[in-house]
Amino acid sequence: MINILIIEDDVNIAKMIKATLSIVDYSGHCCYDGKSGAEEAMKGCYDLILLDVMLPEMNGFQVMEAVKNCGTPVIFLTAMQDVADKVKGLRLGAEDYIVKPFEALELLARIDVVLRRSNKTQNIINYGELSVDISSHIITKNGETIQLTPKEFDVIVYFLQHQDIAVSRERLLSTIWGYEFEGESRTVDIHVQQVRRKLGLKDKLITIPKLGYRLESQDRS
Repeated sequence: MINILIIEDDVNIAKMIKATLSIVDYSGHCCYDGKSGAEEAMKGCYDLILLDVMLPEMNGFQVMEAVKNCGTPVIFLTAMQDVADKVKGLRLGAEDYIVKPFEALELLARIDVVLRRSNKTQNIINYGELSVDISSHIITKNGETIQLTPKEFDVIVYFLQHQDIAVSRERLLSTIWGYEFEGESRTVDIHVQQVRRKLGLKDKLITIPKLGYRLESQDRS
């Protein structure tokens, strides 16, 4: 599942964006000020950041400076139409710049372009002996189909899209099951254990004590 961070101080706009993302089954997480948004972005668990310019604590340009090395593509969202601000945002490394108000379909189209450009929407992911076809929900190992439950499939796809990143149980539960973490770590643990066993990932899908898990990339020693 594509996971998008929304950094927007207007709660209604943030909720509207999150609802728009749900149309195409993207997950949205909202932060309402620049400081908390930057901290959340640095966790590295997102495929894209939608970033407002006018924010409390830190403005969007300051947030961009703070997170530009985390490798997550950014689209600026702003009510300002000043060309100088647009150029500044793009020079800082933003992928796109959308002026409010915008139509839902325009937002989704712009997001789709950026995700494709950054290879976040690839349908086939290869990992060692594994080949995952996201659109068909089929995973094979050495050409042999491996049977996974829908949630197990979502778990391995999430890890494959976030290799070498420490992923908390809370993040997995929120993103894949769609609700907040309330001590339900056993649900996550059982699914990860099943994925690890069925796909032979004992040495690659490692447990991080008191946090969660990390799938190490193939070229990681």
